Amino acid sequence: MTETASGSVERGGRRPRKGLKMKRIFTKPGVHPYDEIKWERRDVVMTNWRDGSINFEQRGVEFPDSWSVNAANIVTTKYFRGAVGTPQREWSLKQLIDRVVGVYTKTGLENGYFAGEEDAEIFDHELKHALAHQVFSFNSPVWFNVGTMSPQQVSACFILSVDDQMESILEWYKEEGVIFKGGSGSGVNLSRIRSSKELLSSGGTASGPVSFMRGADASAGTIKSGGATRRAAKMVVLDVDHPDIEEFIETKAREEDKVRALRDAGFDMDLGGKDIVSVQYQNANNSVRVSDEFMRAVEKGGDFGLRARLTGEVIETVDARKLFRKMAQAAWECADPGVQYDDTINDWHTTPETGRITASNPCSEYVHLDNSSCNLASINLLKFLKDDNTFNVADFVKLTELIITAMDISITFADFPTEKIGETTRAYRQLGIGYANLGALLMATGHAYDSDGGRAVAGAITSLMTGVSYRRSAELAGVVGPYDGYARNAEPHKRVMRKHAAANDDLRTIGSMDAKIHAEASRQWSECLKLGEKNGYRNAQASLLAPTGTIGLMMDCDTTGIEPDLALVKFKKLVGGGSMQIVNQTIPRALKQLGYQQEQIEAIVEYISEHSHVVDAPGLRREHYEVFDCAMGERAIAPMGHVRMMAATQPFLSGAISKTVNLPESATIDDIEQVYMEGWKLGLKALAVYRDNCKVGQPLSAGDGSKKQEPKEQAKEPEVKVIEVNRPTRRRMPNQRPSMTTRFTVGGAKGYMTASSYPDDGLGEVFLKMSKQGSTLAGVMDAFSVAISIGLQYGVPLETYMSKFVNMRFEPAGMTDDPDIRMATSVMDYIFRRLALDHLPYDERAALGIFSAAERAAQQRGEDPAALQEAVDREALAQSAPIEVAPKAEAPTVKELTLESHQRFTADAPLCMTCGTKMRPAGSCYVCEGCGSTSGCS
Repeated sequence: MTETASGSVERGGRRPRKGLKMKRIFTKPGVHPYDEIKWERRDVVMTNWRDGSINFEQRGVEFPDSWSVNAANIVTTKYFRGAVGTPQREWSLKQLIDRVVGVYTKTGLENGYFAGEEDAEIFDHELKHALAHQVFSFNSPVWFNVGTMSPQQVSACFILSVDDQMESILEWYKEEGVIFKGGSGSGVNLSRIRSSKELLSSGGTASGPVSFMRGADASAGTIKSGGATRRAAKMVVLDVDHPDIEEFIETKAREEDKVRALRDAGFDMDLGGKDIVSVQYQNANNSVRVSDEFMRAVEKGGDFGLRARLTGEVIETVDARKLFRKMAQAAWECADPGVQYDDTINDWHTTPETGRITASNPCSEYVHLDNSSCNLASINLLKFLKDDNTFNVADFVKLTELIITAMDISITFADFPTEKIGETTRAYRQLGIGYANLGALLMATGHAYDSDGGRAVAGAITSLMTGVSYRRSAELAGVVGPYDGYARNAEPHKRVMRKHAAANDDLRTIGSMDAKIHAEASRQWSECLKLGEKNGYRNAQASLLAPTGTIGLMMDCDTTGIEPDLALVKFKKLVGGGSMQIVNQTIPRALKQLGYQQEQIEAIVEYISEHSHVVDAPGLRREHYEVFDCAMGERAIAPMGHVRMMAATQPFLSGAISKTVNLPESATIDDIEQVYMEGWKLGLKALAVYRDNCKVGQPLSAGDGSKKQEPKEQAKEPEVKVIEVNRPTRRRMPNQRPSMTTRFTVGGAKGYMTASSYPDDGLGEVFLKMSKQGSTLAGVMDAFSVAISIGLQYGVPLETYMSKFVNMRFEPAGMTDDPDIRMATSVMDYIFRRLALDHLPYDERAALGIFSAAERAAQQRGEDPAALQEAVDREALAQSAPIEVAPKAEAPTVKELTLESHQRFTADAPLCMTCGTKMRPAGSCYVCEGCGSTSGCS
């Protein structure tokens, strides 16, 4: 099982060391891994989200036939190097993997990692097999840079430092800009900077860290879309005992108030609007670093001292509970700040003799020394679920060994954005192995995400992964030496290893699956402690749980990182364009595991396909509902369910977990306080929350644009009022009215729609005619037209019909001949999207996220789209004749609208800076399923 250390290699005249004797996992001697794969050629064509023009095209790319269209598209557009259309352009996954793995193998052989060339070849073949079969993936910078003429940047996560000196602050701006320019993100703790309540040496008053955040925020806002790989991300941390902590806590919430005030005054505060740039502090995630002392004061209701930065003396005393309340209220209003639990983080710190852990990367999973970095890799857990629904423990152990070996080799050849980061990373060799598809694995094996059984499986897998990783790190230390900083940190490092092993001993197993995994984890930790005592460790850090955004899509994972499934219904891209709705493939497997017969499974799957949830599914027992609970939808997992899952895995991770605890819009400040308090009690290292629709400047907001909602404190006795309701009256159409007829084709079926308006504006009548569809359908469409028309004349808003009929699914469906709406799930879906584009005013369409191409282009130029629409209207009036309206952008994608209509949930995610698609949560970051771009680490 373990690749033992044996043999020797001469290395540049130095004393020979033993090298690793590699063993095969997936490959066979004498057979190249590529030869066992069926390859196929595909065309990758990506269209512009604004006007439908082609913005990327590469034909004849080569991928395994098992790879989805989406995975192939993302790899082709994001990871293939070379100018498109030139011979230097990569066109096959083989070339990409060869480019990367070749550097790893060559470096490992040259630096004494392997006993001989045969072992290097085994390493090479095993890596290629695992990557080609989507068993794991390195983080994106590896695919971007390794084996190219660019600097060999392999890290995705960075932590900087800043001192209480102007030179250091300006250096922070510069270093952050360099990292952003490359498309990566960084984090920093500003607590060393004097507060605005302290004096300068010259006698003046310091401006405080929040003022310096303004300059850094502006810099990030300017650079964020300039990177070739992804938009920038940043984290700003402030200690809870900093005298400016209240200003820090309220900073982003005050800006949200400003957004609301400006919006209500008529300024363009939509995402991408020209006035939104006046809002500050929006380019960073903010977190408060809380101490055990503070949290105990909150529990007891005591006072807490805020301390001067230079002397450490208490200069102000505050009520701990009131300060904690302000944190929760600010998070309720705008999702910031998150919390980082300082004492917990540093209690698990392997290198405290070098320095404390003060900050994290933007997604909060990497927590280690200042001026350091971490490269990531994630394992696709579902690849280890065998046909008999048992977990392949042996292969998981071997693959983890292989990945840790490769990740450590990468630090040997890697380049870094600053010399300070390079020095620290080479001296401490921080790694971040993690996994994806946990949610899918649990569902497929019949485990509810929020259950003792689900948490036991997750804890056992995480413990096994980290135990193997550190055991391999100890083996590597015996081959190529421990990390440079190990000698001074040997005792605290070994102490943390014992803490991990003790947590593993305390893990309570529930079923046979987690019991088997846990038994192997115990063996691995025992061996780890023995080897570590003998050899030391090669790496100061080994594991964490990243969001796995882009690489999760690359591996065709159903779920990212530690997340549960987002929804039971997914959308699959089709060859040649378009997409189709499918029920998650893990659901039939889960139903079979739970003992259902094939006929029952088919009926339940059909029900889920229609309703997107399992409630009242035919034949499904109620005790099994919880297995199919998701992050969103009819049975959304409760916020504390997410917290408990994080707590089940945190003791087995070197770093932390990238995850946001989502709360419904109805959540209260008390709910957020409870989440933050329980996160501390359960031993988490970091925690962020997001209350649905808490932000204003969001695309596709589910809100109605009304004024700021007030926090819910306590339920009050409602006042009983008698309201007299007038019956609606019908406003009939005049005999002569303006109308517009649209000819359309949906899935090959032709039709005509005539929409008539009142002379003083307002849609009042719709007639529908389908060609060659038979008298029955023609009669149904006539009756439907009458019903809709009468409803409109009685005052039913068009938006109401949209919410009911957009994304209704039945045949005919598919491609249309309308350049504005290229795909429709039914005739109803097409009709009401077309009516919205033709008859809703700009402000109402903006609330729904529907813009014309000209309006989107205006947003990109920083102009006011509303003013553009007014100009078009004025021109139309001046000409007093029909005008050709500029092409409009597509309505929200089928996926977005289906999720929102079926689940009554709108994720307040940003639009992708690359392709314009609405992103979805991935950990505490976001990922675009259209092109694979992320807002943080992957």
